Amino acid sequence: MQLTSTQSIASALALASCSLIGQSQAAETLPANDDWKVDAAIMYYGEQDRVQAAEAIGNVQKAFGDSSLLDLKIVVDSLTGASASGAVAQAQSQTFTRPSGKGEYTVKAGETPLDDTFHDTRVQLSANWQEILNQDWTGNVGVYASKEFDYLSMGLNGGIERSFNKNNTTLALSGAFTHDVVDPVGGRPVALSEMVFRSDYNSDAEYQAAFDQTRLEGDDTKQTTDVMIGVTQILNRNWLMQANYGLSSVSGYMTDPYKILSEVDVNGLTQGYRYENRPDSRLKHSVFLMTKGALDSGVVDFSYRYSTDDWDITSHTLETHYRYYFSPSFYGQLHLRYYQQQAAEFYQPFLMAGDALPEYASADYRIGDMTAYTIGLKFGQRLSGGHEMTYRLEYYQQNPENNGTDIPGQLQNYDLFPSVKAIVAQVSYSF
Repeated sequence: MQLTSTQSIASALALASCSLIGQSQAAETLPANDDWKVDAAIMYYGEQDRVQAAEAIGNVQKAFGDSSLLDLKIVVDSLTGASASGAVAQAQSQTFTRPSGKGEYTVKAGETPLDDTFHDTRVQLSANWQEILNQDWTGNVGVYASKEFDYLSMGLNGGIERSFNKNNTTLALSGAFTHDVVDPVGGRPVALSEMVFRSDYNSDAEYQAAFDQTRLEGDDTKQTTDVMIGVTQILNRNWLMQANYGLSSVSGYMTDPYKILSEVDVNGLTQGYRYENRPDSRLKHSVFLMTKGALDSGVVDFSYRYSTDDWDITSHTLETHYRYYFSPSFYGQLHLRYYQQQAAEFYQPFLMAGDALPEYASADYRIGDMTAYTIGLKFGQRLSGGHEMTYRLEYYQQNPENNGTDIPGQLQNYDLFPSVKAIVAQVSYSF
């Protein structure tokens, strides 16, 4: 299944969490000249009755002289399970055509329709070169590639930093460009076309011809350009502050080819299913503020992120980490995160039969109104020879909400916005 474009919860959490951990470790313990520093981790992400993900991460760094650093990373993850298709629950069982057009799956009465075709393996490779140009300037360049069955992503990135005020202030400017190729199983659905079923046709040939009418030929592409400007200021011997502004422009195919919407009547009875459609451009702004301080026996940070875009998705994120050193070689860390999101302007939990079809519509709860929180613990043990072992366990809960849509008839009997609960576990070893 498509991971990069849809930003599934499992993939997003696993990738973002591991990347941040890797960056944090790299910043704290850079390799000595001519030495290799290796970070390896295994992560498990499991949603209750839904997606299960296993991810292996390897990160290698090597310093060349006093001014150059090479960073190489590989990520391999595998996802299985079921994901919400976008359809609503009904009083009777429901049957759906698989995205490939080959076969069907059935959902029991009263249950949230989950697409059990959700599975894939993804391999990601990246390389970054950092160079200290002089005492004031530092630059970096990198490349990135990610491949899964129906999705290919390739990217370039670079940045420059300028230190001044006796190295107490650092200004940074960075950018990235990513080119993605989308080739869904079964082909890209025609926007808002109606799902067809084998039982409605007399022969396989007639059904296949009807299914092909709901599909577009060939693959499609998406391009993303990101720019970020930031400042880091050392406030005193114990505290620093960071502020970033980010601008992201995306154009191309952004529809999730595996998501659908139920078309219901005034009694809430499903009359059919249609494939979603999203705009082919998106402009996103974000502001990030963080302060970090060294305490007598630990380290604490607090951050806030505000994000908004021209899809009308607005979000607020509050996050904190508190690390306490029980001894010079053993620490524990508390992680708390709260997230709140306003739905996209074209988000609809369902379509009303008989109404004119909108230009864009999606019932994907991930772009709907929601709140989410994370609570986690991490323990780290420094070993002999500069090695380190860490363990992390977190609980994540996402609570989708109604965006103000009136719920007709029998749909009021079902939870159309069920919570998503997940456990994240990770073991890491650095040497």
